[in-house]
Amino acid sequence: MDTISNFFWHLMVFYICYMLAISNRGQVMPASPIRRLVPYAESAKKKGIKVYHLNIGQPDIETPAPMLDAVRHSEFKILEYSHSAGIESYRRKLVNYYGKAGIEIDYSQILITTGGSEAILFAMMSCLDPGDEVIIPEPFYANYRGFAITAGINVVPVTSYIRESFALPPISALEERITDRTKAILICNPNNPTGYLYSREELETLKTIVKKHGLYLFADEAYREFAYTGTHFSAMLLKDSDDHVVLMDTISKRYSACGARIGALVTRNKEVLETALKFGQARLSPPTFGQIAGEAALDLPDDYFQSTKAEYLLRKNTLVERLNKMPGVFCPDPGGAFYAMAELPIDDSDKFCQWLLESFSHEQQTVMMAPATGFYATEGLGKKEVRLAYVLNVDAIHKAMDCLEKALEVYQEQM
Repeated sequence: MDTISNFFWHLMVFYICYMLAISNRGQVMPASPIRRLVPYAESAKKKGIKVYHLNIGQPDIETPAPMLDAVRHSEFKILEYSHSAGIESYRRKLVNYYGKAGIEIDYSQILITTGGSEAILFAMMSCLDPGDEVIIPEPFYANYRGFAITAGINVVPVTSYIRESFALPPISALEERITDRTKAILICNPNNPTGYLYSREELETLKTIVKKHGLYLFADEAYREFAYTGTHFSAMLLKDSDDHVVLMDTISKRYSACGARIGALVTRNKEVLETALKFGQARLSPPTFGQIAGEAALDLPDDYFQSTKAEYLLRKNTLVERLNKMPGVFCPDPGGAFYAMAELPIDDSDKFCQWLLESFSHEQQTVMMAPATGFYATEGLGKKEVRLAYVLNVDAIHKAMDCLEKALEVYQEQM
């Protein structure tokens, strides 16, 4: 690199860092509400206490054997970089996968990412500049805020409510938050942490808003297959909105393959895709073994999800029924994903969830949940709410609920 080029390169880096510093002023990377209690859980286990983990969306369903076998039987002497957009054969097979959901795309409109996390980050950095805003219904997946801070953008929450089952807020509430810095609306459908399944009508409402105000609609559809009370409607099916919709996806939950770290950014917007690819080129390539596993998953029989979905439905019904039978507890029936939000008769969910691990046990057992405060951007919300991931078998869920029911009795006596 010659002297002049070197100078302008460092000037560009300085400018980017400066803009990020300005936009992030006052913003602190939040701790994970899901993982920050881990030390307390580890301490409880050292005391011989059994901890039921309902705090994190780590499925206990076995990863399909063909995926693992494809990795084991890979035959190459050099583990090379893949294409920055992902292995072409994998992307071509994904076209068929999305086609079964009615989504018509070309393989060139798919960018393979390092997990769904990178797809979300690439979408934010491709469509927004430092200081821009993204509107997200809260409570929302806690890492959205971390990704936004990384990208130098601001999250603007619009509150949904547990007593309304966390339905999409009215169009007026969304439009009230739109400013000249607003560039996108982000939804997770079905939703993490609430389990709410957005309807086609709600997606059409979002389409009206983004087209009216010239915004992007980011759709995180990591839990597409996990729909119980209705049919999942993808944002990619919205008519006349190709330039607005960016889909973020992952194999993590779908195939119980969280550690594969393979996701996808899908859009028909050529400019967004070209920009995202530049970020993809900067990180070189997504994980090769993960892509091999992901491609093998696409050869699973069409009925693969039937038994998995039936198992999660049983777990959901068990959890929700047990919760709503407890005095003072309210839990709306989630329409999808594998999460439920519950309102408890407590004063502080952060304090309560820590107390469960630090000071409580029932028959040498306790339960770990995620305080809902970490899923809200509005200060003070979620103090009486927790998120529970029904990723354990029904017997374990019953035992966890036994612990929670007893814990609430003891905790209320101490309040």
